[in-house]
Amino acid sequence: MREQYRTAEFLEADLAAGPMEQFARWFKEAACGPAIHEPNAMIVSTATPGGRPSSRMVLLKHYDERGFVFFTNYGSRKGVELESNPYVSLLFPWHPMARQVIVSGTATRVGRDETAAYFRTRPHGSQLGAWASEQSSVIASRAELLARYEELAARYPEGEQVPVPPHWGGFLVVPETVEFWQGHENRLHDRLRYVREGEGGGEGGGKRWRVERLAP
Repeated sequence: MREQYRTAEFLEADLAAGPMEQFARWFKEAACGPAIHEPNAMIVSTATPGGRPSSRMVLLKHYDERGFVFFTNYGSRKGVELESNPYVSLLFPWHPMARQVIVSGTATRVGRDETAAYFRTRPHGSQLGAWASEQSSVIASRAELLARYEELAARYPEGEQVPVPPHWGGFLVVPETVEFWQGHENRLHDRLRYVREGEGGGEGGGKRWRVERLAP
């Protein structure tokens, strides 16, 4: 199975000054078009201190000059791995546009105020679900999960405020590299990567970035 990508060239002159501005450009294009159902769906890859990796799909909930934010149960596999090994990779697989964005960086917990502010925007059922599911733990059956949910639904009916779970919250991924991948025919893809060079003037609280072109 093979497909020829026929897209316009993606050149250094097309890039924004910093990776988060460039991400905003591509994200807007992905979100505005009909081809990609969930442009904020990303693959989050973590690893144990011993180097055993794991990956899963997670929804990006916010991005700004700091980096990328997603939310999870801190007791989940990814939450536990990030606590012991903060190095993380994100991948946005925008296949219908023949594009990928690949991020490598480090993850830190966001503040509880930021977590609470986002939690309040979630649908009531999703708030209950954050309490009902001990994410990544072994359970006996789906019935057990639904029983937990129904118990919580009775305790916190629709319209009543659900407390923010202490074991649930956000991670901020601060990028060290951000690669923008544009597919082309004959596998001669454009791969432009921002690499953080330390502190100084520029986007992201004083970060400086250099741009590298990678062979496809």
